[in-house]
Amino acid sequence: MAIAPVTTQSTQIAKAQQTLSGNYETFLRLLTTQLQNQDPLEPLDATKFTEQLVSYSQVEQQIATNTSLNSLISLTKSAAGANAVNYLGKTALTAGPVSSLSGGQASWRYTLPRDAASIQFNVTEPNGRVVRSMTGDASVGIHDFVWDGRNASGTQLPDGPYGLTVVARLADGTNVPASISGAGVVNEIDMSGIEPLVTIGSRKLNLSEIIGLKN
Repeated sequence: MAIAPVTTQSTQIAKAQQTLSGNYETFLRLLTTQLQNQDPLEPLDATKFTEQLVSYSQVEQQIATNTSLNSLISLTKSAAGANAVNYLGKTALTAGPVSSLSGGQASWRYTLPRDAASIQFNVTEPNGRVVRSMTGDASVGIHDFVWDGRNASGTQLPDGPYGLTVVARLADGTNVPASISGAGVVNEIDMSGIEPLVTIGSRKLNLSEIIGLKN
């Protein structure tokens, strides 16, 4: 399990402030020198200097605003990161029917709103091709489905993301809709972006894609 380092924009903001400060000081020195050496009979037009002073002030205010926003973002990321760390090593349920085959196993959780007379599970590759069909528990309620990573011929398939479809029907052939979510152990947290990313097997997911934890 690992936690990727957090990166911020503080270095860029600091460089921008240093550059602005240096340019501003240079501008003031030039202005002072020109005012000291101006011809009293033909004084310099102060309008442009005033406009530049206002521009520098506006840029400085913008950088200050960006600094405040960056601080707010950092606090938000820290809170989200602290929350994400709690998922490390735990089995998370993820939104959607995709799960990750890792170490010869992939897991899903499915829920049936009522008992079904028949049920079939189809494991699919990312392109939608079915690699294995199986049967399982068709009773009402929450169930876990585990696949050993082998296709219909018994060949062990490579690790990666796989989908699951559940075809459940009543005795008269009426379809019973099933809700499906992926399941897997969170083994890494990446907090380098705006929202923490969690690694489950070969999948990288936003923290918001985790819908629960298995007991």
